[in-house]
Amino acid sequence: MFSLKRWRRRRAIARVVIDENTWRVAVARYGFVRSLSSEDITRLRDLVALFLDAKSFSAADGLELTDDMMLAIAIQACVLILNLDFDYFDGWVEIIVYPVEFVPAHSWVDDSGVVHHDHTAKAGEAWLHGPLVLSWADVERADADDGVNVVIHEFAHKLDMLNGDANGYPPLHKGMRREDWARALGGAYEDFRHRVARRRHTEIDPYAAESPGEFFAVFSEAFFEIPEVVAHEYPEVYAQLSLFYRQDPLARLERAEDPS
Repeated sequence: MFSLKRWRRRRAIARVVIDENTWRVAVARYGFVRSLSSEDITRLRDLVALFLDAKSFSAADGLELTDDMMLAIAIQACVLILNLDFDYFDGWVEIIVYPVEFVPAHSWVDDSGVVHHDHTAKAGEAWLHGPLVLSWADVERADADDGVNVVIHEFAHKLDMLNGDANGYPPLHKGMRREDWARALGGAYEDFRHRVARRRHTEIDPYAAESPGEFFAVFSEAFFEIPEVVAHEYPEVYAQLSLFYRQDPLARLERAEDPS
């Protein structure tokens, strides 16, 4: 079975042709990609090819979706699973891209039987076992390297959903203790909520205070884009995210800035 999967993946990678110059330009856009080693870049390219072969892109509201746009989304998404496995993106297929923020047609019934409708404009959305939706205008600004990245955010939700709803508890690896994860992220979540309520300054997006699921997704954005901030403000969270993603973006960034 392992050999068959490897053979199928090799065939999928061979099917996807990525122009060399287009690839270099695309990976150079993002600081969290530029700091990768040459070996990491090679592995990322294979994951991107698998991603483009396996996932279906759809454009909405008149957007003209190009190969370069799909490549940009794939690169950012696959950084999350660089040291995991492509299986982490199994169980769903479609990515829907809007030109700008969109208003999902959501409704739900509360405990009293009252129907509510969600008319909130969103930059991205991830559905359990369903599609992932993105605003291209927000995807395009990801090269700001400011800790706000809608692709990383929504794909972090997808990883969180591997064992159910997005609640901030993705499936942990062997050797990771749920107690350590709960203590680190649970304690930091409560502290962050208090900081946001008191309007204390933080470079991390205040949206992390919305729920444990949003905390995990927002801190994943920050972990890759501004790792020095996460490591300084919440070192235990940084340590747990490093174990989960099997990456150390801060060490990578420091090596890139001082190759000697």
